[in-house]
Amino acid sequence: MDPGRELGVNSFEIGARDGAARAGVLHTAHGDVRTPAFVPLASHATVRGLQSSEVAALGFEMVLGNTFHLFIRPGHERIAKLGGLHEFMGWERPIITDSGGFQVFSMGHGGVAEEIKASGGSRGQGHGSVLEIAEEGVRFRSYLGGEEKFMGPETSMGIQQALGSDVVLAFDECTPFHAGRDYTAGATERTHRWLERCLRWREENAAGGLFYGIVQGGTWEDLRSASAQRVAGSSIDGIAVGGSLGQDKDQIREVVGWTLRELPETLPRHLLGIGDVDDIVAAVAQGIDTFDCATPTRLARHGTALVPDPGARWRLDLKKPSEQDSAEPIAADCPCPACTDHTRAYIHYLARAGELTAVRLLVLHNLTFMHALMETLRAGVGSGNLEARGEAILAGDSPYDICPD
Repeated sequence: MDPGRELGVNSFEIGARDGAARAGVLHTAHGDVRTPAFVPLASHATVRGLQSSEVAALGFEMVLGNTFHLFIRPGHERIAKLGGLHEFMGWERPIITDSGGFQVFSMGHGGVAEEIKASGGSRGQGHGSVLEIAEEGVRFRSYLGGEEKFMGPETSMGIQQALGSDVVLAFDECTPFHAGRDYTAGATERTHRWLERCLRWREENAAGGLFYGIVQGGTWEDLRSASAQRVAGSSIDGIAVGGSLGQDKDQIREVVGWTLRELPETLPRHLLGIGDVDDIVAAVAQGIDTFDCATPTRLARHGTALVPDPGARWRLDLKKPSEQDSAEPIAADCPCPACTDHTRAYIHYLARAGELTAVRLLVLHNLTFMHALMETLRAGVGSGNLEARGEAILAGDSPYDICPD
């Protein structure tokens, strides 16, 4: 058995519980990740605006690399020749890579994902489109030059192996909310068949890293339950919950609940693409261990800071005219440089002027906020008062003030 698979035998340890919530440690080849944890996106081998050392200094223990984008540019072969993704981006801690399924299929379902838009499509140079979805895989046009590309289960696994990922995700068909039941059911079954192909590829190539299967099934209870049972019964090291989770927050939490009730306690659980404060508080209480989402960095790109204000969805738009004369920091109790060294008025000016410094400062701030949130929730599980801490966050208390025990 290869080292990655051996590691998967005892890769996740649960150290504390509070109801359905868990606090634990995920062991990987590049170190441990304390859970519950938020995973910043390093989609293009960088967390937007920051050096890898700065992300580590903020306290984050894992980042997410985007298989699809790194396949398009600079190419996984080039990254492999340069020592793998860890060496390439100067990140010594664990990396999880998504399968590329979300990005590929988002091109074919009536709109392009935000991550694809940010990489070029919205600037007028993108030509991304799906040409064919077949059992073998997906043919599509690159959003950079329009050339034809192919991605299937084996392609995705090969890319992630070349990148040197610590946590590898299975290639899946990600269906949108507007897809009908019949289409969703067929896509979910294809995802299960692709999971088996991913497992065969890993076995044949003695691939390392922990391996997560992805649960699909849209917003249908029976499809979600069946998919969770099917994926959990495979030779996996963890489970990711993917696909469309619903049209509103109540439905999202219901769909996550359908999935979690079918999963074994021993496997780590990752929730794909969820990053709003209230959603994280709810999902941690339900038993999710790790999260990834573009929200903190995407908001920063648009001049918006994360703040303890549930009435504004935890958002402060610093481009608004009301902030142009404010001598206040974004948050008085935040230790990030945007708050300790600068005023709202200055960051308003930078953001309105399109200065890259604004993005950098806001990414630092937003990730500092997210790290404080996760520290608070993790400590709450450990001390048995997660519910009280969650209620305080949802009421508008600052995560910086709710000190870990």
